[in-house]
Amino acid sequence: MRVLLLYPEFPDTFWSFRHALTFLGKRSAYPPLGLLTVSALLPSHWTRKLVDLNVEELRDKDLAWADVAFLSAMLVQGPSLAQTIARCRKAGLRTVVGGPVTSADNPSYEGADHVVRGEAEGVIEELVSDLEAGNARRRYEATGRADMTRVPPPDLHLARWRRYSSMPIQYSRGCPFSCEFCDVIELFGQNPRTKTPDQILTELERLHGMGWRGSVFVVDDNFVGNRQAIKSLLPRIAEWMRNRGKPFSLFTQASINLAEDDELLSLMRAARFNRVFIGIETPSTECNRAAGKIQNVKADLLACVRRIQEHGMEVMGGFILGFDQDSPEIFEKQIAFIREAAIPVSMVGLLTALPNTRLWRRLSEEGRILRQSMGDNTAALLNFIPRMDPEALLAGYREVIASIYSPAEYFDRAQAMLNRLGATAKSRLVYSDILALGRSFIRQGIFARYRVSYWRFLGKAFLRTPGHLGLAVTLAIMGHHFFILTRRLESEPQK
Repeated sequence: MRVLLLYPEFPDTFWSFRHALTFLGKRSAYPPLGLLTVSALLPSHWTRKLVDLNVEELRDKDLAWADVAFLSAMLVQGPSLAQTIARCRKAGLRTVVGGPVTSADNPSYEGADHVVRGEAEGVIEELVSDLEAGNARRRYEATGRADMTRVPPPDLHLARWRRYSSMPIQYSRGCPFSCEFCDVIELFGQNPRTKTPDQILTELERLHGMGWRGSVFVVDDNFVGNRQAIKSLLPRIAEWMRNRGKPFSLFTQASINLAEDDELLSLMRAARFNRVFIGIETPSTECNRAAGKIQNVKADLLACVRRIQEHGMEVMGGFILGFDQDSPEIFEKQIAFIREAAIPVSMVGLLTALPNTRLWRRLSEEGRILRQSMGDNTAALLNFIPRMDPEALLAGYREVIASIYSPAEYFDRAQAMLNRLGATAKSRLVYSDILALGRSFIRQGIFARYRVSYWRFLGKAFLRTPGHLGLAVTLAIMGHHFFILTRRLESEPQK
């Protein structure tokens, strides 16, 4: 059987990094790991082809080639998913849809022939058997949790990998915490399940054999969810890196309690982790406590961020506005915290009630749900009735974004962060880095309206932190993306 793996398009949001990727000559951040993991679970006699609509067009001949199309999507990809399903239907091609979008009961997949909910490992054999027999059901639902030690390496070789800025791997699923607004624990549970170190080294070796060099994203829900397991993995990665000339730099997502463990921080740095995304959410202890984010309540957030930075890892932060406990002063407090923490890449979004979360259930009982979320929490649109006046909340959100992504403010944070990183191992320079540098000098240094702030930042980086000049250019390029999206947000009419 010939299966066409289709990945819908992401809209242009703060998370897309679209305007930064053009400097690198790339079209998307990374290929669809979930879909390529599903591909690896399919029978060896099936023929596979991937079309990621974020990096290439879906052609009529692709649809004509296939016997069935497998699609996976997140909520934010819903509009593109619906359009892609409709095109498959018009071509007479059967569709199977899975991923987070189906677990959220989003209407975008209603036109699909077959719908899978839950982890694919729990239903793939039955689904394959039914498809081959021609009697596949409308719905399949996985029971239980996948054994990660039996998950095969993803079929990353199917991706047009030169069109991506990073390659993804996954070590674990699940998170031990219970944040009210998060759907991770609903999808994957609170008991982190891990692959073995040998599995991860096999996946790294495959990437190396493909010829990939550069950034690798460890896409875990919470990389440090099982610290004991991580501490046995990291020395193996560090040794593998040393033996192969340090071909990759790694980044991941983790909880703030990472900062409590100096040994873990040192092990991550030795394994060549240079960035980590952390859900800080808010400087308000009251808000974090009410949301069930106890790990943040217990921590001195500013001290934790600084500790991670001083171990040579850039902190990217997630922040939320719209908690019931938010006061009118929260906007200035968020701006001040982000500035003092020196977090250049600060993803500030409005609180969103996602289906199947405790927040969704509570707000539904209170009669406060307005609409389903489209998955983009950085859009100035609420899907529930907040305690704060909605107009004041939206105006405050726009104020925060405009402040933290004014070029001068952004570059000041970036330089402050560079000052904290200390000496780090030199990163491998790849062709796209050289390309990005030239494009940055021209687009930002000559034509951008913020070119004075740009050159001032690079000049300071060269004089004060010359070992981080490459990172400085990367941050400048990422800033370009944020500046464009901020101007767009400011020009949008109030909703």
